[in-house]
Amino acid sequence: MKPKKIKVAIVDDHQIVIDGITALLDGHNDISIEATHTSAAEMLNVLANTEIDILLTDIMMPGMTGQELAKEVRKKYPDIKILALSMSGQGHTVNEMINDADIAGYVLKNIGKQELTNAIEKIANGGIYFSDEVLNELEHFSNVKQQNVEANLTAREVEIIKLIEKEFSNKDIATSLFISERTVETHRKNIFRKTKTNSVIGLIKYAYEHKLI
Repeated sequence: MKPKKIKVAIVDDHQIVIDGITALLDGHNDISIEATHTSAAEMLNVLANTEIDILLTDIMMPGMTGQELAKEVRKKYPDIKILALSMSGQGHTVNEMINDADIAGYVLKNIGKQELTNAIEKIANGGIYFSDEVLNELEHFSNVKQQNVEANLTAREVEIIKLIEKEFSNKDIATSLFISERTVETHRKNIFRKTKTNSVIGLIKYAYEHKLI
């Protein structure tokens, strides 16, 4: 008796990417591509009438994004496992998809045939698969999140950091927030102390790395 094939659907707004993945998986004895589409919204309609085990979805797509599609699929078709496929594995995006859509995996578009088939097979067997680069990004995101908690910046301090990034002077910040310049100076001292930075450039770098702006 032949083993049941893993039924896969692929959605990506670039047809050339779909063609590339299809070519990689073509001829694989245990994988069958059942549906492809360049529109996430249309793929959602296709899934209503197509039996699928694993959905490979791009993240950044016009209209309905891969994140939005993943959330809808988890609600409407909970048995379908989701493998996210993207050019980048930004930690906050991966974390959101894990929390909001319970994805089974996340790989980058630079992977080869062997890793892609390994990911699909592992997920089909009830496992999870995240590329090493994605796991590294998740670890970095977790560290940054922890640093933000430890820094304990207030909403007002974050607001001031955003204005500093826009090159507002203390006077400009005071006028914008309806506070005194002395209060602004106190906030600045606290901000530098909490972020362990000692220059505006260092502070802005910290803010970007920690997704404050």
